Amino acid sequence: MAKTILIVDDSSSVRIVLATTLKSAGYNVIDAVDGEDGLSKLTGEKIHLIISDVNMPKMDGITMVKKIKALPKYKFTPICMLTTESEESKMKAGKMAGAKAWIVKPFQPAVLLSAVEKLVLP
Repeated sequence: MAKTILIVDDSSSVRIVLATTLKSAGYNVIDAVDGEDGLSKLTGEKIHLIISDVNMPKMDGITMVKKIKALPKYKFTPICMLTTESEESKMKAGKMAGAKAWIVKPFQPAVLLSAVEKLVLP
């Protein structure tokens, strides 16, 4: 059975590239346009990994991570931030919120897939 990854990014082009990359590697993909939408997609089904942008309208990625980590069903779901942010303070805030990895855009599909393989829950 394929693993499911939730991608959260306000850029439709980034969501398309991510979804294409992940689907070609055999993953199921659910996508969301911002943090609020991302939270609404957590309906109880098993999510093996969440990949999220940081800067988004309505709810930013770090706030979303904090809210996800407060949900018992998703508390241990690994989260990778995929963002243009490379500031140490943002990375630290992401890690403190519960993010397990930080990839700076633009990304190489091979690098992304390598990180995904390490992060995806069994």
